[in-house]
Amino acid sequence: MIIGALIVVVAGFSYYAWQQEKKPDGVEIRVDEQGLSIEGN
Repeated sequence: MIIGALIVVVAGFSYYAWQQEKKPDGVEIRVDEQGLSIEGN
C-alpha cells in the first residue's frame, strides 16, 4: 500500500512538472469579459 501511494505521488509530481514545462516563457496578455489581464512568467 505504501508503494502504491508512492507511485501516485511520483506520477502526480511528474504531471505537475510536465505542465510547468509546457507553459510558454514571457508575457501572457488576455482580453476577456473581465477585462485585460497581463501575466509574466
